[in-house]
Amino acid sequence: MAPDPLLYGGCAAHYLQGRPPYSRGLGTVLTRELGLDGHGTLVDVGCGPGVLAVQLASLFDAVIGIDPDRDMLAEAERHALARGHPGIDWRMGCAEDIASLRLPRARLVTFGQSFHWTERQLVAAAVYDLLTPGGALVAITHDIDARPRPEPPVDPPIPDSEVQDLIASYLGPSYRAGRGVRWQPSDRYEDVLARTRFGHARTVHAHGREDLTRDVDGVISGYLSMSYAAPHLFGDRLESFVSSMRSLLNARTTTGRFWDWPGDTAIIIATKPA
Repeated sequence: MAPDPLLYGGCAAHYLQGRPPYSRGLGTVLTRELGLDGHGTLVDVGCGPGVLAVQLASLFDAVIGIDPDRDMLAEAERHALARGHPGIDWRMGCAEDIASLRLPRARLVTFGQSFHWTERQLVAAAVYDLLTPGGALVAITHDIDARPRPEPPVDPPIPDSEVQDLIASYLGPSYRAGRGVRWQPSDRYEDVLARTRFGHARTVHAHGREDLTRDVDGVISGYLSMSYAAPHLFGDRLESFVSSMRSLLNARTTTGRFWDWPGDTAIIIATKPA
């Protein structure tokens, strides 16, 4: 499918501040599961502002981040420089461009909450060809149902249902996405990968961050980083929406902060035979 240039229109400035990070143990789990040895190339597809690429950069000789959104790539470069990784190669493109981007052979190709936006079987086929023998395609996401919800700290949880009602009051009851309506595939990543040359995928989890809290601005940014609440969707009502959301949040916390529980980090691994 052709990428929608408005899918994350205006989201880049909010992503790093608002999105919950992946598990601190993600790199450790990937190293254990894939036998990583500090060498090879990582290609992060749909890299956004570089969340995965930067977190995993120290595990590889070279890292390439690919995204169709110019603003996301600019944020990614700033993020990488701030974290001491100036050598990451940021490229504009979409997942369906993998075969034409003249990429080097990769040890690992990652999709951080981005695989579902792609022509998945077509993209998986291109990734398979790109990987070195024994390399892997890995889809990474948050899994709030992986284990029972932990007890929250002193800060209240984010009042998501009320925020969703507020978003619907501005944008309507259907989840928006770019120029259209948000679409979610019904089959699992594992089912899709089973129909490709990978033939099989396994899922492991890395322990989620139970102590994550956000201030009101951070919570607002979290929602404005989502495709269904991207800033461009609100048009000239964006300032009104942000003001309404700020009032709602301030009324729901006495500490000025909220607990953000994204769940454990799910790691779906499909390996090319060695």
